[in-house]
Amino acid sequence: MDTSRIRTKAEEVDGGWVINGQKVWISNAQNAQKILLLARTSLRNEDKPLDGMTLFFTDVDRDRITVREIEKLGRSAIDSNELFIEGLEVGDDEVVGQVGQGFNFIDGLNSERIVVGLEGVGIGQAALEMAAKYGNERVVFDRPIGQNQAVAHSLADSWIRLESARLTAMHAAELYDDHQKCGIQAAAAKYLGAEAGFDACDRAMSTHGGYAYAKEYHVERLWREARLLRNAPLSQEMVLNYITTQALQLPRAY
Repeated sequence: MDTSRIRTKAEEVDGGWVINGQKVWISNAQNAQKILLLARTSLRNEDKPLDGMTLFFTDVDRDRITVREIEKLGRSAIDSNELFIEGLEVGDDEVVGQVGQGFNFIDGLNSERIVVGLEGVGIGQAALEMAAKYGNERVVFDRPIGQNQAVAHSLADSWIRLESARLTAMHAAELYDDHQKCGIQAAAAKYLGAEAGFDACDRAMSTHGGYAYAKEYHVERLWREARLLRNAPLSQEMVLNYITTQALQLPRAY
C-alpha cells in the first residue's frame, strides 16, 4: 500500500476539520470509542509525497462513521473492519502533532513489524513442534517417518530459519527499546519471520500428509494464520523495496 495516496480527506473549517473517506482493515472498531485517523489535508506533492497528511485523535462518532466487520478465515480474537466516514467533525485540539506532518507522528510502525516477525516465529515454532512429535509417533515401513532424512532435513532447515528470524527480531527490539534507528532491522525481522513461519507451517503440513487437514492436529489452522503475515501489515515486496533504498541505497523503483 502507498500511504501517500490515501483518499481520506480532511477539509479545514472554522475551529476544526470535516473528514470524509474510507478505511479498511481497522482492528477493534466494533468496540472502540476513539480512533487515531490519518487524513490528507493538502494535495500530494510528488517530491515529498508523505507531507500534507494530518493525524487526528477523535471520537468514533457512529452517526458519521459506518463500521462493517470483515469475515475472516483466520483469527477471531479481534475484529477487523471497513470504515465509511461521512462528514466527521473534529476540532483543532484533536490534531496530533503538526498539521501536514501526520505521517511523522505515527510511532508504531517499527514495533508492529517486530511483533509481526516474532508472531511468524511463534506460529512456525508451534507447527514445527507438532511436526516433530508426529514424526516420532507416525510409523511407516516399521520406522518413524522422522527417521527419514527427506522429512527430518526439511524440519531441521525450518528450525534454523526460525532461529535466524528470532534473533533478527530480538536485535531490532533491542534497538527499538534503546530509542535507536531500527527501521531496516524491523523490516528485516518482519520479512524473515513471515517467511520462516510460513515455510515451517507448510513443511509441517507435508509431514502430516492427509492428517494435516484433520481437526485433531490443527496444522492447517497454523498454516493459514502464517500465510497472512506475508501480506500484513505490508507485503514482502514492499519490505524488499524498503531495504533496496534504505540499506543498499539503490534507486527507488516505485
